[in-house]
Amino acid sequence: MANDYVRKFIQMCNYLQDPRHVARFQNVCGVKGTFPGKLVKPDSGDSEPDCPGLKKRVQQRRPSADVCVGNGAAGDATAPLFNRMQGDVSVRPDGPSAAANVDPDAARAKPLRKNSLTGDVGQEFLIHNKFLFYLFTFGTELGNEMFFIVFFPFLFWNVDALVSRRLIIVWAWNLFVGQSTKDMVRWSRPASPPVVKVEVFYNSEYSMPSTHAMTGTAIPFCVFMLTYGRWQYPFLFGFCVALSWSVLVCVSRVYMGMHSILEVITGFLYSLLILAFFQPILDKIDSFYMMDHFAPLVIIVSHVSLGLVAFSLDSWSTSRGDTAQALGTAAGAAIATHVNYQFGLLLDPPLSSLPLTLPPISTSLVVVSMLRFLIGVAVILVTRMIMKAVTIPFLCRLFGLPSGDVRGARQHMKVELPYRYIVYSVVGFSCVCVGPLLFRILNLT
Repeated sequence: MANDYVRKFIQMCNYLQDPRHVARFQNVCGVKGTFPGKLVKPDSGDSEPDCPGLKKRVQQRRPSADVCVGNGAAGDATAPLFNRMQGDVSVRPDGPSAAANVDPDAARAKPLRKNSLTGDVGQEFLIHNKFLFYLFTFGTELGNEMFFIVFFPFLFWNVDALVSRRLIIVWAWNLFVGQSTKDMVRWSRPASPPVVKVEVFYNSEYSMPSTHAMTGTAIPFCVFMLTYGRWQYPFLFGFCVALSWSVLVCVSRVYMGMHSILEVITGFLYSLLILAFFQPILDKIDSFYMMDHFAPLVIIVSHVSLGLVAFSLDSWSTSRGDTAQALGTAAGAAIATHVNYQFGLLLDPPLSSLPLTLPPISTSLVVVSMLRFLIGVAVILVTRMIMKAVTIPFLCRLFGLPSGDVRGARQHMKVELPYRYIVYSVVGFSCVCVGPLLFRILNLT
């Protein structure tokens, strides 16, 4: 009996992992690929040298346009051709009926960013539903770096500092656990074809589980967990906002062709498991960061150790750098939390004032909030730019590496790990400590 359940579970997982479901969903949403015409059929017996298997990372080179790779870097040699799929359509630029297949109202588009490892810019695809394209592009941006640079500071400076700093803890752990799991499981992205690669930036990285789905679930549900009862609002409203946010991010990763349905579901459930683990101990961690005299030492040692663990799991990749970036940000924010408490720079509202209520919206409130946000983000971006410009050349000189090839230098752990930690710990510290201090000087509190 137990073996039957295990077998059915494996069959269900294989079914949900099938890239054809991703391609069908993209087709329903109006995404059509413009795949190369020279594709080698799986049953032809010909070799396909540039098509990695299920658990191989794509090599760090630009793929050729006449092999099995479609408009992305990852492909599975065993995947059926996209134009063979019943109910699905692909556009082949060199085919005899290509002109007839192209909808004149369809918009041609290309991925916004190059592949992080190969430099591949991706291939054109056709968008028949612009609303869904912009909706899911927005959804996937909710899991990218620029969103975090904007969201965490705004929440910290204008809404609730306690919620923001605890949210950063959960976010960093989510990324560490998720990226480390990716490097241990080592599944490649959904095969293209049949999948259309609407995004290619992370296409050469491992994909199981979806860390976008993890952060896209952890952030809204953690905000809901931390604010319900602390702020006055209906339970159903908060839950629906969190669920809608999470679903948008999760579905966007399938739309972008970056994850299978199984990987997104796994990321969603994985994140809920991490939230369940942190929920009872988050208050103790935050109190330790603020009050314990050894907290700065523990913060630095623990976060650097986690970064070393992440860097030892696999070869260089941007996902590994993203893990160090999140850990560095969390370390800087945690040290700033300790400094704020020890020097009385930024104190939480007393328990007697709970639950908190939103103040009346007025012109002065909006102006002050926007000034705090714009000035603070400008400070963070300038700090980040200066630290990047200074740190990499310094580390290259320290370790005797050529500073002219920044991309090559950052593939060395001895450069990438301290670079990410130094830059983003300063960014985290600036957000939590320097920003509020500057607002006090400018009378923007």
